[in-house]
Amino acid sequence: MDGRADALVDVLRAVGGADLSLGRVYEGHVNAVQLVATYGDDAQRATLASDVAAGRIFGVWNTEPSPGLTLQDSDGSRTLDGVKSFATGAGYLDRILVTARDGDGGKQLVLVDIAGQAARADNSAWQVRGMRGTQSGVFDFSGMPIGAAETIGAPGDYEREPRFSAGAWRFTAVQLGAVEALVRHLRDHLVQTGKGTDPIQRLRFGACVSATRSAGLWVRQAAHAAERQADDAIPLVLMTRGIVEEAGLQVMEAAARTVGTASFFAASRIDRITRDLGLYLRQPVPDQARDRAAAAWLEADHWGEDRWW
Repeated sequence: MDGRADALVDVLRAVGGADLSLGRVYEGHVNAVQLVATYGDDAQRATLASDVAAGRIFGVWNTEPSPGLTLQDSDGSRTLDGVKSFATGAGYLDRILVTARDGDGGKQLVLVDIAGQAARADNSAWQVRGMRGTQSGVFDFSGMPIGAAETIGAPGDYEREPRFSAGAWRFTAVQLGAVEALVRHLRDHLVQTGKGTDPIQRLRFGACVSATRSAGLWVRQAAHAAERQADDAIPLVLMTRGIVEEAGLQVMEAAARTVGTASFFAASRIDRITRDLGLYLRQPVPDQARDRAAAAWLEADHWGEDRWW
């Protein structure tokens, strides 16, 4: 289990280090595949395997404007009604796992084939400084028919813990890859310009290395706990979010101070990373996440030598 988690950490880091928008899309693909593999039946898992082998790209969309996406039953058939917002890759992906309210108000996972449905997507409002490549727009599902084979698991499975909260470790790994890439670019700049002989620059660079390496240890441990669904996986992942955020902010500031104006030109790789990372780090309720982690550890019945650290 830990070996598979380590491999996934490394892949997510590598993709995030290459391009954060691609990393966001790939992380969503992994999330969708894991959810279908976990909650789908044998036939759905077989179809999943065939789709993945064929190179089809999956995603997960949960965010929605009121009144939300619903499942409508009429004359023995079911259709979707409503839209999803902040939908990563809207109009470009192949299979989307969405949450939709059923007749009883339960949140049901539905796997929708959206290949060839680009006309339903509207990405015009996605005018942001960073992460533009994710094309996170609005997608209208109204009228799309849903069969039994598209319904995944039971109502409530999507938010089942600890998988729901602990799964956030994946995007911390993507973010970590970008932070590591930024450290590499900073090192290259110091070596190529000779600024590495300046003790102030060395001190700043060393602090970046320390923060990034430390964040990497947190991410890997969080991945192990989450993939095992350990008892303390949720607080560990929640705190990891904050640790990676701190490292990212520290390295972005150091790069701006060290490289200076050159780091703000559009052609600069540092500029591209900092624009994307600055947005990607804005995951929901970051302060609340760290507070929940601290509260969980304070309330734990056992706090001994066998804890995860």
